[in-house]
Amino acid sequence: MHYRHTYNIEDLHRAARQRLPRMCFDWLEGGAEDHVTWLRNREIFEQYRFRPHVMVDVGGRSQQVGLFGKTFEAPFGLAPVGAAGLYSHRADVALARAARDAGIPFVLSTASFDPLEEVAKAAEGGTLWFQLYMSKNRETAGKLVRRAFDAGFEALVVTGDVAVIGNREYNKHNRFSVPFRMNMPTVVDGLLHPRWLFGVFLKTLMHSGVPRYHNDESPPGSQAVTKESVASFQARRDEIDWADVQWLRDRWPRKLFVKGVLRADDALAAQRHGADGVFVSNHGGRALDGAVSSLEVLAEIRAAVGPAMKVMIDSGFRRGTDVVKALALGADMVFVGRATLYGLAAGGEPGVRHAIALLRSEIDRTLAQLGCRSIADIAPDMLRGA
Repeated sequence: MHYRHTYNIEDLHRAARQRLPRMCFDWLEGGAEDHVTWLRNREIFEQYRFRPHVMVDVGGRSQQVGLFGKTFEAPFGLAPVGAAGLYSHRADVALARAARDAGIPFVLSTASFDPLEEVAKAAEGGTLWFQLYMSKNRETAGKLVRRAFDAGFEALVVTGDVAVIGNREYNKHNRFSVPFRMNMPTVVDGLLHPRWLFGVFLKTLMHSGVPRYHNDESPPGSQAVTKESVASFQARRDEIDWADVQWLRDRWPRKLFVKGVLRADDALAAQRHGADGVFVSNHGGRALDGAVSSLEVLAEIRAAVGPAMKVMIDSGFRRGTDVVKALALGADMVFVGRATLYGLAAGGEPGVRHAIALLRSEIDRTLAQLGCRSIADIAPDMLRGA
């Protein structure tokens, strides 16, 4: 299925499945353990129904939203996703450029295969934020934060919900791991998907060698992904606490977010330690299985922190209607991860642009049918819960 013949994110999902080896698709798609939270992230949207106004002039609709003095062309951005280079060559460059041209923010993952400096240069003029997996080693963490600052990233998004890596058993079934190991199942899987083999894997090898995390705390240009580099990347992450957030706040003069918040008291703690906002998130169902969905705690967190703090949300968004429901419940902006990665896997940068356009079209249609001319017209009473 060609990405141009897809008409919603689910179509792109099927196109991505066809193009990617199973090991890569499962890495993109899967959740932790029994996928309880992963499933809940989608099911929760069905529990909220719209109550539209009728006989409203909705001509001249706009999706623009204001955030920190900037105007964005849609109420969603692109969430950070690690190892996006598994799905397309120079993936984060493609994602960042597509976001820039759409007038929406892009959050680059620490676990990117593209150096943050290259992404910033390629997407010059866009709104770039950097997602940080914080290390307890403050010297090396400080060097990475300085790289992000020097490259012009406008915000740090500190992830707090992965003290340890989630238990993603599908990777074990597929015998797929980071660091990458060649074995018969992965070789056969790659050979059965020649477009991916030649267009992604071999192209990456020729361009930059064996895939590696370019935005961990290793010096730029150092070794490929190895057991040692992965261990260093994950080292002492289970010791991170609010004092580390305060340490970042004292040294980072730009906007600061805490990602992975699912409780109002944690959102208030982030506020006390100087964060400008939070990401209500369960890591796309990939961390703690059995956690609540982001959407079901959004209104509680919004009410707790008040209007002064920005509240973002991710995890489970596939439709424009999903985005509008989150806005009605108090989100300032929604961030999508898998939705645009399906487009990336199916069609590279043009596929990402297509995914963004699909979501924007659905949001516009939803606004019109709700009786809204703008995002500001969306109100909580337009939703009814189960």
